[in-house]
Amino acid sequence: MTTLKSRLQDDLTVAIKARDELRSSTLRLTLTAVQKEEVAGDTARELSDAEVEKIIAREAKKRREAAEAFAQGGRPEQAERERAEGEVLADYLPKQLTDEELDALVAEAVREAAAAGAEGQRAMGAVMKIVNPKIAGRAEGGRVAAAVKRHLAG
Repeated sequence: MTTLKSRLQDDLTVAIKARDELRSSTLRLTLTAVQKEEVAGDTARELSDAEVEKIIAREAKKRREAAEAFAQGGRPEQAERERAEGEVLADYLPKQLTDEELDALVAEAVREAAAAGAEGQRAMGAVMKIVNPKIAGRAEGGRVAAAVKRHLAG
């Protein structure tokens, strides 16, 4: 078993014993998503920590989007619950990059792409190829794309 998955299961046990309903329900849903992914496809398989991390990130993104939708729909208590679940999941994800750190990585990638001959807005794909492995889940794709566009435009 991967260390991240076992950490989720251990934390679920602790949350259940502590009668922490929010944490236990969030971890249950996340572990269910992990287990579904493990049995998806032709054969069941064990997921790596990186794959489990992607699932957790996907679940956290769902919570953020749901919180926005509930807030816009006039259901603040439900939006707050979704935000709280997102915070629980954030404990299992790598620390997110600050805007300054992201800008520095993107600027470096733009320089690398320019050195390889890619310039202007057409260099977007080349820059994204360079910067995505360096970021590896520490920033949302939309944030990265916006930063790349900003650097290429100006």
